Amino acid sequence: YENYHGRMSERWLEDLKPFDTNHLKPHLEEAPALIVIFRQSWTPVEDGSGGKQQHYYVQESVGIAAGMLLNALHESGLATLTHTPSPMGFLSEILGRPSNEHAYLLIPVGYPASNCSVPDIERKNLEEIMVEIH
Repeated sequence: YENYHGRMSERWLEDLKPFDTNHLKPHLEEAPALIVIFRQSWTPVEDGSGGKQQHYYVQESVGIAAGMLLNALHESGLATLTHTPSPMGFLSEILGRPSNEHAYLLIPVGYPASNCSVPDIERKNLEEIMVEIH
């Protein structure tokens, strides 16, 4: 509710209109499964020093892995929707995750409801996105 009534700019809300979205998210309660993907930016060094081993390219790696998971779910005949609530820190707390893990993406998974609406979004033509080098 807070995002749609104060946090988001008027422009952002206007850009969301074609997607028919609002603060009501019943799919988060009705989906038979919710997958929470966490990113892990570091791991504790095991020598007892309290040091941290930094992980690199975390955003990229987790994004690729999430995309592969979404594709596999769709190929299995399931419906998904990516959701990034803001803030997401509460997910770490309620799921008991360590401080080096941060919620990245929430994915409700299941079969689509009979009354669900899917935006009719056209893909760009290949000519619009491809660059040929000769």
